[in-house]
Amino acid sequence: MIGKEVLQIAMEQSTEDIGCKAEDFTKDQNVIVPFCMGKQARKYLKEPITANFVSYGSNVVVSAVEDVRELAAEYAGKFECYHLFEYPNLHWLSSRLAGSGYQICFMAEYFLPDTGALHPVSCGRELRILEQEDLRDLYLPEWSNALCSDRKQLDVLGVGAYDGQKLIGLAGCSADCETMWQIGVDVLPEYRKQGIASALTGRLAMEILERGKVPFYCAAWSNIRSVRNAIKSGFLPAWAEMTVKPETLVRKMNGEAE
Repeated sequence: MIGKEVLQIAMEQSTEDIGCKAEDFTKDQNVIVPFCMGKQARKYLKEPITANFVSYGSNVVVSAVEDVRELAAEYAGKFECYHLFEYPNLHWLSSRLAGSGYQICFMAEYFLPDTGALHPVSCGRELRILEQEDLRDLYLPEWSNALCSDRKQLDVLGVGAYDGQKLIGLAGCSADCETMWQIGVDVLPEYRKQGIASALTGRLAMEILERGKVPFYCAAWSNIRSVRNAIKSGFLPAWAEMTVKPETLVRKMNGEAE
């Protein structure tokens, strides 16, 4: 199970991200608050954000700007909390957002470590701890999940898997929050399905915990390979998020002309 202290740290981070109180996530009823991103929010979150739906399992906390707060509150009150993130119910929300200038944009599941389940796993390859200076020459397409070239200063730690002197797998973590570091991982195609990803992810999670930070991991529900890796590495589902953004930004992300 996810430890209470680890879960509390994550909830407190979510309060910075959306502008609620940590206890809001444990209430029996859904909670609606004005959207307000704090100074200590995850560094990759970018405004404008129209609404965020966040659930740690007990309810959904909805943080929304004034334009859509009433609609978001109506939606949150219409369906069970765990149905707010799935179709066909999402059709209700998207149809009512249509014409308002806003669209559903992001949806993801987040994982936290089961500290009792984390342990060193052998994959038959040498694993090396990589400090920030060791990552400087690794901003290449094959490591784009483990490292982020747009935020190099936040990539603070990594674990590499080697076949001789050849780097064949890399897990990196980004210091996205003061208390939490996010893990990403890549393995070269010809070395996949050998347990390398889970060995890297689990080892990096332990290194992060030893440094007094909480590791977290994000995956889309449809990315089964990534979800399996999280669970195999000693992580468990912790919270889910859905974000509404201006339609112009969503179109831009999809490569559509404005």
